[in-house]
Amino acid sequence: MSDHSSASLILITGGARSGKSVFAEKLALESGKEVIYLATARVEDEEMRERVAAHKQRRPENFRTVEEPEKPHLVLEKETDSGHLVLLDCLTLLVSNLILADLDRQGAVKEGEDIFAEERLLEEAGRRALDYVAALAQTAAQCPADVVVVTNEVGMGVVPNYPLGRVFRDYSGRSNQVMAEAADQVWLVVCGIPQRFK
Repeated sequence: MSDHSSASLILITGGARSGKSVFAEKLALESGKEVIYLATARVEDEEMRERVAAHKQRRPENFRTVEEPEKPHLVLEKETDSGHLVLLDCLTLLVSNLILADLDRQGAVKEGEDIFAEERLLEEAGRRALDYVAALAQTAAQCPADVVVVTNEVGMGVVPNYPLGRVFRDYSGRSNQVMAEAADQVWLVVCGIPQRFK
């Protein structure tokens, strides 16, 4: 993973159910370091509850889970040393959390699961999320611990037909680029097969 003189920042990306989290967990386990599993998921419905439970069941018991849906930099800054590996899963959910929390603060209208806001507010929320990810990437790159970040490739399918979906897709893609630029390694997982790109 890394030599003794410097820590590594590794980005792992792929589509839904591609095997990226399993690959990330394997890297973490093989590092021999104390693993902090930094979860960004918000459990707000039964489907997410089941997905989180499945992830937890698969992870080794000695992985310490820390839930931080909006400010994972705090964990990187305060809870890590060179004996740790932080597995952040996942960046895409973090971007979603940041955009939605921003829109909520700006007074966006919610009707059921739908959120309505002016295009300007959507873009501003996306830009602020990207600014946060850029700062997070620098924090991760300078962290004394190894950091493995899992993210999703969200822009390879149909263009969303609603503005919030397009903003989410666009800023998720930009966030991936920012994290990849800061990373020492970038992996793409397809059909459970990891391929290194950087």
